[in-house]
Order: sequence, then C-alpha cells, then structure tokens
Amino acid sequence: MESVAILVDVQNIYYTTRDRYKSHFDYNAFWRKATANREVLEANAYAIASNNPKQRQFHHILRGIGFNVKLKPFIQRMDGSAKGDWDVGITLDAIELAMQADVIILLSGDGDFDLLAQRIRNKYKKEIEVYGVKDLTAQSLIESVDRFIEIDHNLLIY
Repeated sequence: MESVAILVDVQNIYYTTRDRYKSHFDYNAFWRKATANREVLEANAYAIASNNPKQRQFHHILRGIGFNVKLKPFIQRMDGSAKGDWDVGITLDAIELAMQADVIILLSGDGDFDLLAQRIRNKYKKEIEVYGVKDLTAQSLIESVDRFIEIDHNLLIY
C-alpha cells in the first residue's frame, strides 16, 4: 500500500477557496479522496493560534478527521503589518517525511514551495501531489509536481 504524508497550509487554502469560490474547503471530502487505498504516515495542518471559539472549534474538527494541528502565534508588528505563515515549518516537515513516505501531499498554492517539490522529487525520488485553487496556485508550483489536483466544487462546502 502506498504511504502518504499530508501537509496543509491552512491559511492559504482558506483564503484561496474563499476568494475564488466564496466557499470553505471540505477537509472530510479531501481526506476521503487523498487517503483512499493509502496508508497515512502523518497528516499535519499548519494554522495560526487563536482565542476565537470558531477557530478553536475548527482546529478540533481537523483533529477529529485525523490531522495533527500545529499552531503558530499570529505576530503583529510595530509598523502595523502582520506575520503568521508556516512556510519554513512545512518545508522542514516535508523534507523529513520524504525519507519515509512514498508521496508527499501538499495543500497550498504558494509558489515558494516549488523549490521544495523539486528537491523532494530529485533528491528523494518521491512523488509530490499538490491540491490548490487553479487560478490562485503559482504556475511554478504546478510545473514542479507530479500531480496537481484542482480544488473544485467536489472539495467545497456550500
């Protein structure tokens, strides 16, 4: 049985599905599709910590599906800008998991991950699948992976 590691850039998926479809991503439908006839070695959802009850409930739902929820604080800078991305954390975990899993599944449209995909394919000879909103996924990322799966109405909650 093929083994997979799943890495979800929660903020990216939230904003791209909201902006493109005015809808929410269906993590249950995704899980059924991505894990069918596969062994899940690890599944991580990278999110921003929040005291908002709805956010905390969402994190609880993700855990119920089977995800490890990794939280990072939202940083408000003195100049008013904010930071809260997980790119380095996702990259480090992907490299480590590439040594074990047959396939790395990344949910993100962020073009910064194109180098990660190339490294995993070339150095570890592992397959990379990316799920993303087609119009909002970097072309460089799409071209760097083995399979790009478009997030469409089948993976949305209406």
